[in-house]
Amino acid sequence: MRELHGIIFSYEKRNELYELAEKRTAASLPFGGRYRCVDFVLSNLVNAGVQDVGVVLHGRYQSLLDHLGSGKSWDLSRKRGGLKILPPFAYQRAWGEVAFRGKMEALAGVRSYLQEIRQDYVVLTEGDLVANLPLQEILEEHIRSGADITAVCADDSDPVENGAYFELDGEGRVSQVLVQPHQPRGKRSLETYLLSRDLLLKLVDDCASRDLTSFRRDVLQARREELDIRGWVFHGFAAQMRSVRDYYERSMRLLDRDVRRDLFCPERPIRAKSADKSSAYLSPEAVCRNSLIADGCKIEGTVEDSILFPGVTVESGATVRGCILFKETIVRRDANLRCVIADKRVQVQPGRHLAGHETYPLVIAKGRVV
Repeated sequence: MRELHGIIFSYEKRNELYELAEKRTAASLPFGGRYRCVDFVLSNLVNAGVQDVGVVLHGRYQSLLDHLGSGKSWDLSRKRGGLKILPPFAYQRAWGEVAFRGKMEALAGVRSYLQEIRQDYVVLTEGDLVANLPLQEILEEHIRSGADITAVCADDSDPVENGAYFELDGEGRVSQVLVQPHQPRGKRSLETYLLSRDLLLKLVDDCASRDLTSFRRDVLQARREELDIRGWVFHGFAAQMRSVRDYYERSMRLLDRDVRRDLFCPERPIRAKSADKSSAYLSPEAVCRNSLIADGCKIEGTVEDSILFPGVTVESGATVRGCILFKETIVRRDANLRCVIADKRVQVQPGRHLAGHETYPLVIAKGRVV
């Protein structure tokens, strides 16, 4: 079967996300006013005809489990196959307490699941990648080229926490793999890889037998001469959520209409759970400029250059500029917020003035009253 099977990794702890990842993985991080990061990954897979998806977890997974449910929102709720949550069946250490040392160790922990994959090809991807990838097109190119592994990369060298970069030769082969370089160069890895199921099983068994844990170092770097590894360069919007600064900067880019048009193209729709909220309400006195306002919001004050998730309230006299306010946050009367990221159900007291900076936004943890 020349079809794809999806494996999503959602086990790494993103320390640079601070309060935003205190009780959730980066995959379940809210993004763009109504989505979670994992919505984009799942939509990429479903748009390519993928019917079976496994999600590799380790710790801080409750938020992600609540969001995914049975997979119905992405048409992955099936009697056979569909969405499967993969705890580390064969993991030797305490689940949820000590993180996997790398993707190969994570895959070894779900070896029995990999063996039951029905499709010929597998795509490995991170749950915190926000991009609209044409995976069907990438699969066709992978098969046509005869590559052992196709690595999807962006057409930039933007610095990313714990990032990897590829240098490609004239034929698109990976000539150099750089992991966490001091000075990034080449193409930024989107941590999305296509390979055959048989090769994946062979690599997992070989790495497990020698206690090798990293896909990037122990496969891509160590076997670059042995395997035919090719790069597929993606030219659209591609964000990896590795730090608060990354999250804020990538989110603010959504206020650009061209970026939204690229990310939410109608040919490959992004699916998400319904918020079950009524339409947003803007009072006659409200001022709203260049902002994304989700359903259920109530705006009586001023909102500029901001992203508001469902159920946010901005009371009369309050001002919100350059902010990201998660679900059901309340900004009381005459409060003033600038460059603030407020997690779910934050309450900002009347008259409070809170400000961060574009390069270092102020983060308020979930449920705080400030």
